[in-house]
Amino acid sequence: MSRISKTVLILALLTALWMLLAPNYLRTSLIYWYANIDDYKIFENTEVNVADGREWKEADSYNKYELESVDRTYLEDHETVAYLIIQDGKVLYEEYWDGYNADSHSNIFSATKSIVSLLIGIAIDEGKIKSVDEPIGNYLEEFANDERGKLSIKNLLTMSSGLDWDEAYSSPTSITTKAYYGKKLRMVSTDQQLIEEPGIRFRYQSGNTQLLAFIVEEATGETISKYAERTLWKPMHAVNTALWSLDKKDGDEKSFCCFNTNARDAARFGQLVLNHGAWNGKQLISEQYLKDATSPAAYILNEEKTAPLDHYGYQYWVLPYKDMNIPYMRGHRGQYIYSIAEKNAVVVRFGKMKDEIKEGQITMDIPKYVDIALKILE
Repeated sequence: MSRISKTVLILALLTALWMLLAPNYLRTSLIYWYANIDDYKIFENTEVNVADGREWKEADSYNKYELESVDRTYLEDHETVAYLIIQDGKVLYEEYWDGYNADSHSNIFSATKSIVSLLIGIAIDEGKIKSVDEPIGNYLEEFANDERGKLSIKNLLTMSSGLDWDEAYSSPTSITTKAYYGKKLRMVSTDQQLIEEPGIRFRYQSGNTQLLAFIVEEATGETISKYAERTLWKPMHAVNTALWSLDKKDGDEKSFCCFNTNARDAARFGQLVLNHGAWNGKQLISEQYLKDATSPAAYILNEEKTAPLDHYGYQYWVLPYKDMNIPYMRGHRGQYIYSIAEKNAVVVRFGKMKDEIKEGQITMDIPKYVDIALKILE
């Protein structure tokens, strides 16, 4: 055997040994490398079931608009798989790419965080949580006997907890990677330490949302997926069963990232915002909570501590744009659900790529999809 062959064999054996001994989450992250919108296929999932599903009606001018070539190129260059516009409660425009269609599931990634916020609001409405000012130690036994337990639910909602979660997607050893690919979500999520005063500045941390999900479960006695099914998914007449990815079989829902649905059903969350929390005459969530959730939490500072926070509420992003403040749900790789009140419209964009150009917390694709929609909505 040549020296080169021996070296290759040794490296192969060392790699195999490392893969055998490495933590499960690390092996999985290196196999799949980068989070994908179809990752529900590699995870265990629980179903969020439907009842009395009702399809959206189509507008008289449904799909009569022809995209300008520059807009089509932009959508396709950014690997868009779904682009949908609903106005006045009817589908005005929709298009799908890359084998996806109106029934295709996609991981909406961190847009899931907004769903968790809605569930916190509903639990407050039901009296199962007293208020957003309640300390989290009342619900999380891991935090009950130390300073972390004094954090308020609002601190988690506004991403101002002061905890040490490192929101790093590129590192295979980051806590976010452990949470996404690992099988010990509760342990990872509750192993956060307090490193700065809470309620002072915004720092985006998926761990905040996962703690909120555990609070919902402790307060309601239901898994977060079943609570969402009962209070949102069925009442909003979703048509297709959604999938909520778990950390393991019969495990915990990855509530910071992993609700999987199609564009038409996802639009229902955007319509709920336009409806001020009502659906078909029934108030699913209080109008005041939803207003607070979708308004900038300007009483805390931005991440740089240079100005009041103007782009985030309770797990909802807010886009100040063209004399509008547009609340939107936002996920990794560019999963967006916008609620444009001025046009009574919901815009959904799912895809595999975000713009690389960024100004502060906003990548340049975020206003671009609004611009395209405004042309169609004229």
